[in-house]
Amino acid sequence: MTAGLRLKLENIVKEYPGCRANDGIDLTVEAGEIHALLGENGAGKSTLMKVIYGVVQPDEGRVVWNGRPVTVDSPARARELGIGMVFQHFSLFETLTVAENIALGLPADEARDRRKLDQRIREVSERYGMVLDPRRYVSTLSVGERQRVEIIRCLIQETTLLILDEPTSVLTPQEVAHLFTTLRKLAKEGCSILFISHKLEEVRSLCHNATVLRQGRVSGDCRPAEVSASDIARLMVGDDTPISTRVPAAKAGDLLLQVRNLCWKSSDPFGTSLKDVNLDLHQGEIVGIAGVAGNGQDELLKALSGEIPRTRGDMNLGGFSISGLAPDRRRRLGIAVVPEERLGRGAVPRMSLAENALLTASGQGLVERGLVRFSRVREFSREVIRRFDVRCNDEHSTAASLSGGNLQKYIIGREALQNPRLLVASHPTWGVDVGSAVAIHEALVRLRDEGASILLISEDLEELFQLCSRIGALCDGRLSTLAPATELTIEQLGQWMAGQFEHAEASHVAA
Repeated sequence: MTAGLRLKLENIVKEYPGCRANDGIDLTVEAGEIHALLGENGAGKSTLMKVIYGVVQPDEGRVVWNGRPVTVDSPARARELGIGMVFQHFSLFETLTVAENIALGLPADEARDRRKLDQRIREVSERYGMVLDPRRYVSTLSVGERQRVEIIRCLIQETTLLILDEPTSVLTPQEVAHLFTTLRKLAKEGCSILFISHKLEEVRSLCHNATVLRQGRVSGDCRPAEVSASDIARLMVGDDTPISTRVPAAKAGDLLLQVRNLCWKSSDPFGTSLKDVNLDLHQGEIVGIAGVAGNGQDELLKALSGEIPRTRGDMNLGGFSISGLAPDRRRRLGIAVVPEERLGRGAVPRMSLAENALLTASGQGLVERGLVRFSRVREFSREVIRRFDVRCNDEHSTAASLSGGNLQKYIIGREALQNPRLLVASHPTWGVDVGSAVAIHEALVRLRDEGASILLISEDLEELFQLCSRIGALCDGRLSTLAPATELTIEQLGQWMAGQFEHAEASHVAA
């Protein structure tokens, strides 16, 4: 690690109406250091990154860059200083080439000569083991390759501080290992890296130092390799919050869901079609589906829920065909759904929690003879809030007023209290803090123990191995074999996520 101060934040304060997002934060990053920034949702990480990258201005405090105070009043100014950022959600135009996307962030004189720019892209990408063809269209790239484009765009701009926001959340294990090799090489050459992640074991293996935020303040600093993941989690959430879920094994019951040769053709040129998906799910078991984002996870959920009305193949629930049934008919048969997108699909932002309960739970005695029983709606909503420890004012609070973790607990509680036979849950703990994730896991295990079947779609491999009895992977709309979690390695699952199945076509699931 190269010595020398790269970035120093002194007493950074940023306040929004009713919220002090950053409250006197100090942070130091050395040249050549890989420094983790950790914290639960709402801890202030995103605001602090926006301060460093010039998206927002601090109300108090100062930024010291390479030993001298600076004002970073825009992302353009940040890039001029040598600060680059790769956001969790990439900012690439799919209909443009790699070179065209990179050219958009360069001064006109550097972007004008395309032949010279193509050569620079090839040289830099090869140097750091992230080989890219500058003339390929972004729409043809995998998620891992798109991330390479974002990083190469920063490196071509001669970045000396690279900020990475949850960079491994969309990668296979093999791509994660490749990324870490690149980051270690960059650090050895003197580039500083600010690494934001909720995957604590990755932080322990990669980062030299870590700063932990809680409620807008620094709650501690540590050298990740010298402490346990539990020690780091305690700094994030305090001593009173459970940080792990014990999941006892469960014996699966009778076959509940059977899917055979499920196919669906997407009309979206950037969408994913489902190709001969085969799936069996038994009562009282949790089955996990892994996959890099955009490989058919959302389409599979919609096909099972009935949101995609016209599919080919057979779907049976408890021996009864559900192919062609509308979502409300499937709900009456016992199918509940937790979509990936909380606001907009899981809940209507401006509606109250009680009104959002009515949207999917009307069949729980909330509507009689076509009339809404508002007292029962409020009672049902209060029961969800109480049993799932949803932090809010009351059932009249709007969905948009809740934190991500609390809204997710409410959505899962709303579905769980309907006693579903089958729950399809997509990324149920994405972006939520440690305490909320534990509460959500416990709710899923309780449902399983009550006899429900759960299909868990997630990019968090640790979560899948922790909760699921069998796991498979989706790649380009095709589903791998479902293997017992105890017999499956991370490496094998990573190969399936990359489309390297054991057979040329998806295998049937062993009952």
